[in-house]
Amino acid sequence: MPPILSHIETWIFDLDNTLYPASARLFEQIDVKMGDYIAGLLDVDRVEARRIQKHFFHTHGTTLSGLMEAHGVEPSHFLDYVHDIDLEVIDEDRALVEAIGTLPGRKFVFTNGDEPYARRVLDKLGLGESFEAVHDIHACDYVPKPQVSGYESMCRTFDIAPDKALFVEDMARNLIPAKTMGMVTVWVNNGSESGSHDHDSAYIDYEIAAVTPWLNDLVEAA
Repeated sequence: MPPILSHIETWIFDLDNTLYPASARLFEQIDVKMGDYIAGLLDVDRVEARRIQKHFFHTHGTTLSGLMEAHGVEPSHFLDYVHDIDLEVIDEDRALVEAIGTLPGRKFVFTNGDEPYARRVLDKLGLGESFEAVHDIHACDYVPKPQVSGYESMCRTFDIAPDKALFVEDMARNLIPAKTMGMVTVWVNNGSESGSHDHDSAYIDYEIAAVTPWLNDLVEAA
């Protein structure tokens, strides 16, 4: 690694719209499923369901968190439903697999989704063996990023030193707790929905368009 990152021992990656491009529109399928779930749960039309969905996303961090608080939704039931999607829109990404394979140290995925879904996506990308573990919404006690408790529980569970860790994420607001804890932060500014919401450059060390070219540039600069 370049000298400025030579202290990094742990590499942490968000999943959706980070390890695959936002242009794959995979999360749009989840978005539709969430709307369907809310419409059925609350007996509202799709327009009102979307309004509720986005309100919970912006006020609670995830739609699930809002549904749990306001309507007592059982998380696994919701997650199983919204993650039942077609993964054929993403392909194995050998360049990314090789780029992540060159990184020294430990590697994790930190997601507001759940591990079964994350594992399906990672396997489809060819990254099934690339990460030591997935820290998911269940492990965070359903308190999503950007709440700091999830970051703290990840570091505690896996004995991660924040000042020797780097976090890559497409949602700028989710980098704020990581930077505050001492992590190096990387924002994947790729046009994902609400990716720039609460953007604050003071909490972003690197701004990139895609993960693979950035990792390859790091190796070449070393």
